Amino acid sequence: MFKSRQSSFRKILMSRILLTFVPVLLVGEILALNRARSSLLAIARENLRASAISRGDKILTAITSLKSSLQLASQTTILQTGSPAQIEEFLIQLSRELPTQIQCTQLTDVRNDNLITSTCSDKPIVKLQLPLPDEGFQIATVLNPQQGVTGRSNHNSQLQLLLSVPVYNSAGKLLYGLSVQSIVYQEIKENSRSLMGDTIIIAEDGTILAHPQLKKVGKNIVTFTNEAKVQKIIENALVDDEIEKNQPINLRFQSDSEFLIGYTAIPNLANIQPQQQWIVITFTSLDNALLSLEEIKLVLIVLTVGLMGATLLTSLYLAPYLARPIEKLRDYTLNLHLNLDNQDIEPIPHDLEIREFNQLAQAINQMVERLKDWAQELELAWKEAKTANQVKSQFLATTSHELRNPLNIIINCIRLVTDGLCDDREEEMDFLQRADETAIHLLRIINDILDISKIEAGKLSVIVEPMDLRKLLLEIINLQSVNIQKKGLQLQCQLVDREIPVNADPAKLKQVILNIIGNATKFTEEGSITVSTEIQPANTGKPLVIITIKDTGIGIDPSQQSKLFRPFVMVDDPSTRKFSGTGLGLAISRNLMELMEGSITLESDGINQGTTVTITLPLINKSLLSPSIDSDDSSEGSGNNSPQITNQPITIGENTGNIPNPTSGYLT
Repeated sequence: MFKSRQSSFRKILMSRILLTFVPVLLVGEILALNRARSSLLAIARENLRASAISRGDKILTAITSLKSSLQLASQTTILQTGSPAQIEEFLIQLSRELPTQIQCTQLTDVRNDNLITSTCSDKPIVKLQLPLPDEGFQIATVLNPQQGVTGRSNHNSQLQLLLSVPVYNSAGKLLYGLSVQSIVYQEIKENSRSLMGDTIIIAEDGTILAHPQLKKVGKNIVTFTNEAKVQKIIENALVDDEIEKNQPINLRFQSDSEFLIGYTAIPNLANIQPQQQWIVITFTSLDNALLSLEEIKLVLIVLTVGLMGATLLTSLYLAPYLARPIEKLRDYTLNLHLNLDNQDIEPIPHDLEIREFNQLAQAINQMVERLKDWAQELELAWKEAKTANQVKSQFLATTSHELRNPLNIIINCIRLVTDGLCDDREEEMDFLQRADETAIHLLRIINDILDISKIEAGKLSVIVEPMDLRKLLLEIINLQSVNIQKKGLQLQCQLVDREIPVNADPAKLKQVILNIIGNATKFTEEGSITVSTEIQPANTGKPLVIITIKDTGIGIDPSQQSKLFRPFVMVDDPSTRKFSGTGLGLAISRNLMELMEGSITLESDGINQGTTVTITLPLINKSLLSPSIDSDDSSEGSGNNSPQITNQPITIGENTGNIPNPTSGYLT
């Protein structure tokens, strides 16, 4: 019966579907989130790097434009010859028209460093250093912005420069120095989703030129807690290797905040350490870079919940769909034993909508049909076994009779001699001869019983060797000639006139042929017995020799012929009941012939139509015969024990009882 712990196919199927899909969905969601996070970080780093490059280009463009504008302004006539009022008005107008945001514009007398005019204060913002550089400009960074000098406070990152250009008169004499304090880069607060980031500008020596926190401008990076990483950024930005330039590095400005960065290097246009470069760094917080991840996470959660719901609905639909055919097959097989006794078994379910289940149903149907056939065969085998048991019982009864009669004859003959009841010596010898013949007959019966027991135990064996079948047939015919003569039958021999080499056990083969000729003699009252041989050429296999023993005896009913080669079976016919026998001869003969790779068959057209027994053996090469066999065969016909055989009928004398002379073609 079913165990309580076992579950139904539907429950198992649903649980397996859910246990398979749910972890897969969760793992897929985690992998998708990790992949999205990596992609967002990569995009953020790339945007920050592009932003750093763009802002660096803007700074260079602004400085270049500012220099060009100042160069043109220094060459105007107003600055060279105008009054202070005109110059002041010109400087105010110039501050408005310059391409960058101007904090202060001053015109200084280079001879005494006195201010000619100023738009911001009464003190010089820079002292002109003579001689000026080759390009004619003096540029310096404003590292300490002061309230009231640089304008209103601004907490965004900005880069301020002081640019000074000389003013010459028409004669080429240096008169003034035109100085401008300008914000060449002013960071505009971007939308948090733009990922443009905030900006830090650091000189190659580590000096901070621009920073969102103004108090850090002018300081060195050694004041940073993550100095090593900043120094690594500077080193990477200064190398020519693109891989090093793109190496991702994260910074931590506060203890609990992590920032993604992008960076690039631009030329230093200031006069201080002109060989050094500036490093433009853009950065944004990790949370800002992953801001879109929350939306992706929400979408994935909704998608996962939806897929889990779809999986549940699918399992609720799929489990019955798959389980229903199995349940039908289960019900059919469980009820099958109730219908096996009926001839009309309920047909197996079909059209199960799934090809594999239909094939399974077909296989079960075929199995049931085979079981029915096997049941019929088993019932038939049981009946045959029951019949065989009856036959065996009958055989035991017959065998006991066959054994008891010879024993009684032997006992009676011996007692007649030992008790002195015989009239003379000749009568004693006659009784002893009869006892001897009966003992030999009894021994033959016992040997048959022993042989059939060996056959059933699988222990019967033969020892095959090359031999001349023709010579063996001559010996057998000589042995049987006396019995044939006593019954007044004709013996026709049609043997080939040459050696017949075969592989066989001489004693066992002789036993088989003697048994067949003996049966033919026993069951033939009048007529003839024909022994013939035929060589069949090899068409597909080995060449064969066919021995045919045909009689004109009582024959056999065709319906009984298939039983004759079974042990303990005799033909149940009134015409055969008067003949003694155990029914073992043909069964033993068939097994012996199979052991010698031959065959034996029996045919009869019916009652009183005679019987033909055919024995077949494969031929072997004549060269395998030993010389002794050849020499014995060559002397055939010259000795008294090797009669001459021709293809003419050999007739045993019926009335005179004389045995024909072997030299004339008859047997002795």
